[in-house]
Amino acid sequence: MIYLDNAATTWPKPDSVYQAADNCLRTMGANPGRGGHRMARAASMLLYETREALADLFGIEDANQLVFTHNATDAISMAVFGIINPGDTLVTTAMEHNAVSRSVRIAQSRGANVYIIPCTPAGQLDMNAMAAAIRQKPKAVIMSHASNVTGTIMPVAEVGELTQQFGVTLVVDAAQTAGVEEIDVNGMGIDLLAFSGHKGLLGPQGTGGLYVRETVAVKPLRAGGTGSLSESDIQPEFMPDRLESGTPNTPGIAGLKAGIEFILKTGREAIQARELALTQQLLAGLNSIPAVRVYGLPGIEGRTAVVSFTVEGKDCGQLAHVLDRDFGIACRSGLHCAPWAHQVLGTLKTGTVRFSPGYFNTAEEIGQAVAAVREYTAREG
Repeated sequence: MIYLDNAATTWPKPDSVYQAADNCLRTMGANPGRGGHRMARAASMLLYETREALADLFGIEDANQLVFTHNATDAISMAVFGIINPGDTLVTTAMEHNAVSRSVRIAQSRGANVYIIPCTPAGQLDMNAMAAAIRQKPKAVIMSHASNVTGTIMPVAEVGELTQQFGVTLVVDAAQTAGVEEIDVNGMGIDLLAFSGHKGLLGPQGTGGLYVRETVAVKPLRAGGTGSLSESDIQPEFMPDRLESGTPNTPGIAGLKAGIEFILKTGREAIQARELALTQQLLAGLNSIPAVRVYGLPGIEGRTAVVSFTVEGKDCGQLAHVLDRDFGIACRSGLHCAPWAHQVLGTLKTGTVRFSPGYFNTAEEIGQAVAAVREYTAREG
């Protein structure tokens, strides 16, 4: 199997990720913070160490401002519904994933005002329109760090400079970039950072998180047992307990910690460089096939490791099926849960095929994938 669906979930993981999750289930399978025995203490320490590793990766000063979530979607819902009230104004972009767009639409149905900033056909943000919107002092801006359709990286730091200047909360969806692209919450002016654990952070599915700047008050999305202040029926006000209720996915978080440690040991920059080299090879190969149209920016500058394309006159779903059946290539076709982005690209009716290489792919595999597309277009032409 040539796996090119890393934008959905990275696979394979480092061996240490599998081992850590297994070891957690076997040796510390107790509730963190819900007991004084050694297994509960070990589970609590695991969560603490994982928060510290994430804080190290994202330039976060206080690891207690990191909340574990089910995934990036859960974190985004927590952010949007935790800060937006009826009458508030929320600004977003036309390239967002449904994790953002659907949350925004629900907020709008509850009385929030929503402004969607346009993007170019390559998926780049209209920065003049964004700046004008921020000068109106909305409650928040929520935007992706990079598109899951085109891989186009958004100017988060530039937006963050403006939101800080005008006192606007900046929420960033880093599902597609955490662990690969550089993220510094202070340097980029990010107030809330949502991320998944199962993509660039190399952890298991069912893991993710939300960073909340100390100056931002987020209403809890869910309430319940936290292992703290158990004598009270009022949700704790301090972080992370304020936003974390119920038993966490401790084995998943153990795997996530191992994934982060792999990134820190290998070097985020080295991972990024490898993925971009594979992406460059992929872009060159696909662009050499006359029937193929590649979407997004022409090169790797300003792009993360995501490449979407179509073949003239061919159904994207059929192409993905043939690649899987005949060539053993796993990719994704369709709208990728991002209809706004496809509307920008003009592919809302057709969708695209998406190749997303990861750190564990090889140049040989990329060559085989390009050859498979070339053969498909030749025999189906």
